[in-house]
Amino acid sequence: MPGSEQFPYRKILVTGGAGFLGRFVVETLRSWAGLQIVVPRRRDYDLVKGSEVERLLDDTRPDLVIHLAAVVGGIGHNQQNPGRFFYDNLMMGAQLMEQSRLHEVKKFVAVGTVCAYPKFTPVPFREDDLWNGYPEETNAPYGLAKKMMLVQSQSYRQQYGFNSIYLLPANLYGPGDNFDLETSHVIPALIRKCVEARRAGLPAIEVWGSGQASREFLYVEDCAAGIVQAAALYDDSDPVNLGNGREVVIRDLVELIARLTGFTGEVKWLSHKPDGQPRRRLDTTRALERFGFRAGTSLEDGLRRTIAWFESQFSAGQANRAPDR
Repeated sequence: MPGSEQFPYRKILVTGGAGFLGRFVVETLRSWAGLQIVVPRRRDYDLVKGSEVERLLDDTRPDLVIHLAAVVGGIGHNQQNPGRFFYDNLMMGAQLMEQSRLHEVKKFVAVGTVCAYPKFTPVPFREDDLWNGYPEETNAPYGLAKKMMLVQSQSYRQQYGFNSIYLLPANLYGPGDNFDLETSHVIPALIRKCVEARRAGLPAIEVWGSGQASREFLYVEDCAAGIVQAAALYDDSDPVNLGNGREVVIRDLVELIARLTGFTGEVKWLSHKPDGQPRRRLDTTRALERFGFRAGTSLEDGLRRTIAWFESQFSAGQANRAPDR
């Protein structure tokens, strides 16, 4: 993919298409000939407001909507903004899917979050376990807001025959990520801390938590490929994980990033800070079976590319840039 066949949709609206994941999704779509790709900007359309969502669909009239726009952040940012994370994400998803139905969009791709899973989900996380408990507390408002798109997707298919799908990516990382320490996720935060400490000759860095939690990390280009494959080939409301099925303990991740960045100092663990969900690893069987997706980038290769990108941006003084939704 792409091959000699045509992509099944011609005019595609990608919300969040100027953001971290969105730029790679748009780039992947552009490898297909003849597509018209629309990327709305926040300054032009506030997707939290229903009237703005309606105006966007009136203006663009897409065949396919890929909804990536979100208000996101790491554990600390989630703790500081639970109300905003819940309301903004809920309103964007619910209103965009409703207006897509009313505007007779042929297909809607809802991109959810691994944070939707219960805190103590058996490992590996299987899609059938999504409703077997409450999400981890620090990011539950965000996770539940995004999870409501699954309920909406399934109920709209049942009542209206609306073609929508729901995808659950693992934690993402890669070039172009948000490296602002106030709002970033774990990998960009660790890369920045290690690079800055190495360049400044600092003796130590501080890392939240105990280091015992684990995560699965999906390289952003792999995720974009999976989303586009699903958009082309998958037409069912059963939720689908996007990941690589490989788990890494945070303590081991820190050691790997320190080695790859050349940081040789001490790591001080702030054990009074939260770890978040104890473990995360996805069962990726359904994505392979339903639309042939398999992630191909190893963690070390992906980290090398991400570190190289950050080092170049650090030199250019752009390390704080946060992605636009």
